[in-house]
Formats: sequence, C-alpha cells, structure tokens
Amino acid sequence: MTKIVRKRLLDNRITATRHRRLTKLAERPDSETDFSDIPPLTEKFWQNAVRNPFYRPLKKQLTLRLDADIIAWLRHQGKGYQTRANALLRAAMLSDLDQKPTKKTPRPAGTARRGLSAARHAR
Repeated sequence: MTKIVRKRLLDNRITATRHRRLTKLAERPDSETDFSDIPPLTEKFWQNAVRNPFYRPLKKQLTLRLDADIIAWLRHQGKGYQTRANALLRAAMLSDLDQKPTKKTPRPAGTARRGLSAARHAR
C-alpha cells in the first residue's frame, strides 16, 4: 500500500541559515546580478508567446437567470454548456475591454445619472 504525502508551503519552514542567505541576496543591488546567460527577448518571441497553459482562473459559484431558449441552445451543443457559456461571456468581456473608450457626450441639464443606491430607494 502506498502512502500519499501532501506537502504544504507551511510545512517547509525557512531555516535560520536559509533566511540569512536570502536576506544577504536581497540586499545586493541589481547591478551585481549577472544576466549574461539570459538571451535578450525579441519582438518575435512575444509574437509567438502563449498564455500559461497551466493557468486556471478561479471559479465562483453563483445563480444566474438566463432565458430558456439560450439554455436550450447551449445544451443542444452537447456536454459542457456551462463552460461554453463562460467562454461566450469571456469573449464578450475581452471584446468590451479591447474597445477604446469613446468620448463621452455631455448629458443635458437635469438628466443626472441615477446610481445604484438611488435606484434601490426608488423601488
């Protein structure tokens, strides 16, 4: 039988010797760091760069009310409809973020924007 050992960051305490070495290293100025073995990054590198394949954004469970036809359309495409819905929302978010902010037009006098708190009190 194999025993599973789980290690946490807290299990690996920093020894006094390691702490002294890290402190000494942190006190060194950047000018003393030898970068000769690191090649410079070119534009070509960044053009071919990919997002970290191990990156997984944190998920948060919530209740979301969607129209029945939208849910049916997502489910009709097969297993993983929630993942597809998340991908569609992410694409919309990124598209919105990529758009340059447009010049805001001034509102006519007396048409102040109602904030969320004002809308709550109006109910």
